[in-house]
Amino acid sequence: MTDIRPVFYVSDGTGITAETIGHSLLAQFTGCRYKTDRVPFVDTPEKALEAARRIRAAGDAAGARPIVVNSGMDPELNALLASSGALMLDVFAPFIAPLEEELGASRQLRVGQAHGIVDFDAYHRRINAMNYALTHDDGMNIDYAEADLILVAVSRAGKTPTCVYLALHHGVRAANYPLTEEDLEAERLPAKLRAYRNKLFGLTIDPIRLQQIRQERRPNSRYSQLDTCKREVAQAEAMLRREGIELLSTTNASIEEISSRVLEHLGLSRGMF
Repeated sequence: MTDIRPVFYVSDGTGITAETIGHSLLAQFTGCRYKTDRVPFVDTPEKALEAARRIRAAGDAAGARPIVVNSGMDPELNALLASSGALMLDVFAPFIAPLEEELGASRQLRVGQAHGIVDFDAYHRRINAMNYALTHDDGMNIDYAEADLILVAVSRAGKTPTCVYLALHHGVRAANYPLTEEDLEAERLPAKLRAYRNKLFGLTIDPIRLQQIRQERRPNSRYSQLDTCKREVAQAEAMLRREGIELLSTTNASIEEISSRVLEHLGLSRGMF
């Protein structure tokens, strides 16, 4: 049997739902290895047949039955996908029958429904939040009056991707501020942040991992030296703890986990889009 099992996330929409759930499921089986692929917008019989051919070929090449995590809504298309011979995992199937019974209503089959633009107000909140995150990234704009939260950390500790995720998936106006050498030497919260203390959340990172990230960005520079990384991380952690700012390490945490912890700590109850 092959050491690597082919896994496909298939959907009549973006495939994000299937991929998110699929990743969570596969993470429970740590001894297995997978080669994953997302196949979005499978919304016609022709596309379903092509996807089935591709899935079958991957299984033949690997010498193992493929796994398909599917969020498609059309039974006809799903049957065509199943002709690939893959193990089919429908992400909605376990929940539909109990919900139909409880609600006394049948589901409405609509292609692309999981990630369709149903609520235009919510959609515009996400776009506005994304614009806010981009214009308030890395201390570019320090007017934080409209910010829902402000992430504080040394450079390359994971502030930007977390802010973008919070904006895109939760509609949160997230800004971030990089602690500079001057800020760290002052050993106290920068004056421009003090008025927004209740919006602050600190991120930290293992210095060795930080050095690896910075080395990719600016190879062999003072900025990427391990001693620099160790000093900055130690100074930032000491400052934030003195100031009573909550601190979370991003070294081994996913963006989803970081975001959830930030929202929970700051009391921001925002549903996921």
